[in-house]
Amino acid sequence: MRDPVVLQEVKATLALLTERSPGRAIEVRIPPYAAVQCGEGPTHTRGTPANVIEMDAQTWLALAHGERTWADAMAAGLITASGVRADLTSLLPLRIAP
Repeated sequence: MRDPVVLQEVKATLALLTERSPGRAIEVRIPPYAAVQCGEGPTHTRGTPANVIEMDAQTWLALAHGERTWADAMAAGLITASGVRADLTSLLPLRIAP
């Protein structure tokens, strides 16, 4: 079952990500909460995208809030990423206004 507080925070941070990096070249998946497409590059329309990033909600929120770095999370095996654009280092952390 999805935690409604985590759901709201995941959706808010993913919305901010897509606002800052519009496009459809990268798919970011935070199961079972949400998935979005973002990033400039070739547009993905069907099937499995060429650039996919997947992680759990706790990892995503730690990255979004600057509590963990992309490199650290990758090294710890907390992120599954494939494709040449599947790296959000330059976009994280997300600075969220209070």
